[in-house]
Amino acid sequence: MMRPIIIALDFEDRNQVFTFLDRFEHQDQLFVKVGMELFYFEGPKILAELRKRGIQVFLDLKLYDIPNTVEQAMYQLGQQEVSMVTVHAAGGAEMMRRAKQGLLRGSQKAGVKPAKLLAITQLTSTSEEQMRAEQLVNASLTESVRHYAQLAQSSGADGVISSALEDPMIHRSTSDDFLCINPGIRLESDSADDQKRVVTPAQAAELGSNGLVVGRSITKAADPVAAYGKIAQEWEK
Repeated sequence: MMRPIIIALDFEDRNQVFTFLDRFEHQDQLFVKVGMELFYFEGPKILAELRKRGIQVFLDLKLYDIPNTVEQAMYQLGQQEVSMVTVHAAGGAEMMRRAKQGLLRGSQKAGVKPAKLLAITQLTSTSEEQMRAEQLVNASLTESVRHYAQLAQSSGADGVISSALEDPMIHRSTSDDFLCINPGIRLESDSADDQKRVVTPAQAAELGSNGLVVGRSITKAADPVAAYGKIAQEWEK
């Protein structure tokens, strides 16, 4: 897989999405994230519209439920011809194994390439203090992320969603082809907003990131195309 810059389409509806995307030339070279806000309003039809434009889609719904429910949900998502999907690693090994089974069954039924299954380790909005106080996790944040990454790999996941700060440790603890896809990316001049563990595109590249997920640094910029170009320039160096 190429090292993508994935634009998080954190918009309310398709009109806002395509007004934004129409600012970009060569849309068939774009990779975007569809999250809960957009998918819960527009449903699978937004995925079909994006694919029709040749845009690759990361469908980020962070499934977390009993194994059977997650398997059946992934069976449906596997038919949508998206490139990546997510589950929470905290759902456990059996849930992740069943998620992969459902994903493969769905893609086989639709005759499309299976999406990469990515597991959420600890959200980039979570600090170690918050994790210990609210999740009652006694391990360090680094140890928690390592454990979830190894559990995800042994359960059939293709990679994890994590802070780029944890990428070197994850790469040391898993195989060479295990992906680290990183949100919490900000340009040096941008606000961190509600993110706790943030890095710049250049820092993410140095840390061994396999792909960036960038939202507000692009979508809220005065010139989103220029912001995307600046991120790409840092990332590709």
